[in-house]
Amino acid sequence: MTSMDTAPEAPPEPVHGENFSLEHYLDPTAGTFDQRFAEFRPWVTHSRETGFVLREIAGPAGPVVQVRDPGGEVRDLIMLGSNNYLGLGSEPEIMEAAVAAVREYGIGCGGPPLLNGTTTLHTRLEERLAASKGCESALLFSSGYAANVGWVTGLMRKGDILVYDEQNHASLYDGIQLGRVRSMAFRHNDLDHLRHRLMQVRWRSPGANIVVAVEGVYSMDGDIAPLPQLRALCDSFGAWLAVDDAHGTGVLGAKGHGTAEHFGGVPVEVSMGTFSKVFATTGGFVAGSRDMVDTLRFFARSYMFSASLSPAVLASVLAGIEFIEANPQRITQLHENVRYFVSELRRIGFDVNPETAILPIPVPARLAVREVVSALHAEGVFVNGVEFPAVPRELQRLRVSMMATLTRAQLDFALDKISTVARRFGFHPEQEGRVR
Repeated sequence: MTSMDTAPEAPPEPVHGENFSLEHYLDPTAGTFDQRFAEFRPWVTHSRETGFVLREIAGPAGPVVQVRDPGGEVRDLIMLGSNNYLGLGSEPEIMEAAVAAVREYGIGCGGPPLLNGTTTLHTRLEERLAASKGCESALLFSSGYAANVGWVTGLMRKGDILVYDEQNHASLYDGIQLGRVRSMAFRHNDLDHLRHRLMQVRWRSPGANIVVAVEGVYSMDGDIAPLPQLRALCDSFGAWLAVDDAHGTGVLGAKGHGTAEHFGGVPVEVSMGTFSKVFATTGGFVAGSRDMVDTLRFFARSYMFSASLSPAVLASVLAGIEFIEANPQRITQLHENVRYFVSELRRIGFDVNPETAILPIPVPARLAVREVVSALHAEGVFVNGVEFPAVPRELQRLRVSMMATLTRAQLDFALDKISTVARRFGFHPEQEGRVR
């Protein structure tokens, strides 16, 4: 049952790693700040000590990173935990472009976009992004988070309805709450459930503006939204389609233009992306029609009231776009690395079936994921763990993020260490009788 006819529907309880809060698992009777801090301190202390969070990187982003251990020692680790999918974060010509932009434009504008914060670099990047997404126009935000919050709160008005995949990012959930947007979720990638939701909306609100919000690539499992079928449903019910392509841009499509290109050019009314993944910097954008973008410039508060992106960021993204266009083999290499790594994991016996550069490796509920992550760290492999409450205990996993710049030797090293640590903790497929 929904509350669409009365008040905005509250987002459902968090069930995945991109939308959760530890607040839900703390003692609700801990009233004072000091009591709350005392309750939380053991968790964060243990997380730091095991290297589960807040690991200090002491050098540039690359296939091998320097990490400072809690004792102060700096060690080299194979990086399997970065969204720097194409290795652009340490590409020399991109770094030089950033340095050159600082020399020409300085380190920042000192203001928001609508006043003194729009430079030639901002305009150039917006034009390039719009073209890559097949849209008329685009606008830049200080982060991908701000972009999602911005388009939701800036576009959706009273009477409009947002229908969204339950595994969308927390920033979309926060946009819904901040904008008090009438909304309802549908089960992850479940087209039948989405059809049912759209029928509900059209029956109750036949003249409403409807937006269906999905992600091109979902960050926990790396699965892809079925955009052609979603487009068809939207057309049938007179709805717009909004795609958060944070993990698809630069990864999918022959030119790296993202999930819509991957499916042959699916039209999308609201195309959102971030620079924190494949471009390895910060910032975000929304692309669409010129009228929509111009409206968001004046109604998206996270755009109006944030300082403009720095010249170094703008230049690095522009150089990254040019690099991808000039070096499409980098995308090919990324997918070759994924295929090789997956084939070797399957040969060992792990049940992995990724569609993109995100590879989840299941860890049994009986184990502490952070201890597995810590053991891999000690063996020279940087990998992220996803544990409860980010996911249900039975779905906890290691989350491998593949990079195009990892060599075959580095992949083999990491595979050997994953196998070794899995055997040590008792979840190697050989020990569980699952080897094919």
